[in-house]
Amino acid sequence: MNNAIVQNVIRWVAFVLIQVLVLKQIEINTSWFHYMSILFYPLFIILLPLRYSTINVMVIGFFTGLIVDVFYDSIGVHAASCVFLAFIRPFAFTILSPREGYSVDLSPTAHKLSFPWFVRFSGLLMLSFCFFYFSVEAFTFAYIGQILLKTGVSFIFSMILILAFMMIFNPKE
Repeated sequence: MNNAIVQNVIRWVAFVLIQVLVLKQIEINTSWFHYMSILFYPLFIILLPLRYSTINVMVIGFFTGLIVDVFYDSIGVHAASCVFLAFIRPFAFTILSPREGYSVDLSPTAHKLSFPWFVRFSGLLMLSFCFFYFSVEAFTFAYIGQILLKTGVSFIFSMILILAFMMIFNPKE
């Protein structure tokens, strides 16, 4: 089997386990942290290589979200959000395209495309993911204030964890 496939399967298992076994258990009982959800597993979809078609990434995202939904007892919220993330991923690549373009075999890591580029890329995708996730969770824009507050707080804490992971482990692929 291809080394990149094995690496992505291991990454998928690790990220989903971190999300459902560790991050789901974090509960801080204060009024401010009531709005916090640390969402780490979308990083798996963000780090998938460019050679995967959008349809393939959407299918991978759907099954990833479905597995997380099982553990969170939610009805498709994570699956819908992961499919949305996979759908907007090519637009983020287009918006943040470097002058020399992308290599097809490239994985969008900080090691390959620079840390500032990765911060912009992952930040754009995670902000979109968090907003979509909390919008679907509320299922109405009547709670737009809470949606925006949850999006902002969760985005900040999720990005801190994602950037810490990228600095500590610095994946090459």
